[in-house]
Amino acid sequence: MTTVVQGDAARKNRRDQPRRSLPSRIRHSYDRYWYAWAMCLPVVLVLGAIVGYPLVQGIYLSFTDATSQNVGRTIGANHIPDTYSWVGLRNYADILTGANNQFWPHLVWTIAWTVACVAITYALGLALAIVLNRDMRARGFYRMLLILPWAVPTFVTIFAWRLILADDGAVNQLLDLVGVTGPSWLSDPLAQKAAAIGVNIWCGFPFIMISLLGGLQAIPKELHEAAEMDGATPWQRFVNVTLPGLRPVSSTVILLGVIWTFNQFNVIFLLFGTNSDSVQILVTYAYKLFFGQQPQDYASSAAVGILCLSLLVVFTSVYRRWLKRNDEGVLS
Repeated sequence: MTTVVQGDAARKNRRDQPRRSLPSRIRHSYDRYWYAWAMCLPVVLVLGAIVGYPLVQGIYLSFTDATSQNVGRTIGANHIPDTYSWVGLRNYADILTGANNQFWPHLVWTIAWTVACVAITYALGLALAIVLNRDMRARGFYRMLLILPWAVPTFVTIFAWRLILADDGAVNQLLDLVGVTGPSWLSDPLAQKAAAIGVNIWCGFPFIMISLLGGLQAIPKELHEAAEMDGATPWQRFVNVTLPGLRPVSSTVILLGVIWTFNQFNVIFLLFGTNSDSVQILVTYAYKLFFGQQPQDYASSAAVGILCLSLLVVFTSVYRRWLKRNDEGVLS
């Protein structure tokens, strides 16, 4: 009880202290942690070169009418200058309200795909982590076996699944054995979506499983023993001990899972290419605008990319605020 009161008093004192301005906080941080700033500087410079510059260039192009026909290029000794012009928000207006009407269906499918993949992957990873956290024979072997889908390069895994999901592949052959006619997993629109979700779950569950397994091992066993002595059922121990203990790990892996799945280019592109329009998510749609048509629409592709980035920034901000509010409610 004393610890809780002291913690409340410390939080109150921090709230009562005057807040420094942003330049003052940066200067204070540099004076105190100058060595950390020095160690981070090379990374910041590299990221600025390979991430920052392309991002700024993409934002700029999204406000122009740049295509493969009006962007400057050099052919032999001749240099053709840029002829594209500034169009302001026209690209965003065309994407969101134009006659093409491709953004919103792709957005709906991208959100559905992200929610389904993250929810199922988390549930599967949590179940396997709980099983592997128990004392049993050959536990190390099972851990190694279950982490293989994550250890194998993604393109190898997806090409293997292309063979498995082919019309005469292993999945349809197994369905034929039980008298069920298998769909065309790589061409039927509904079957494509089920196949995409299944393959992405296969590629992603080992990371969730290993992360949650580490979180489970960090929960003191005394908490479970005390709950059991108080008469809590296994389900009550899971809800009131295991899940709260996994909160820090779960919040991180869910956030990473949403970001990775929302931008999961490899699974969709390597399984179906860009010809199957119904299964394209926003990042593959942007790729199709950039590379899959003539003339290549650099500006619209950049605008779709910026919209994807904006959606993820908004989601991350809301998600972190929600977590912070929940944590403050738990502490109070």
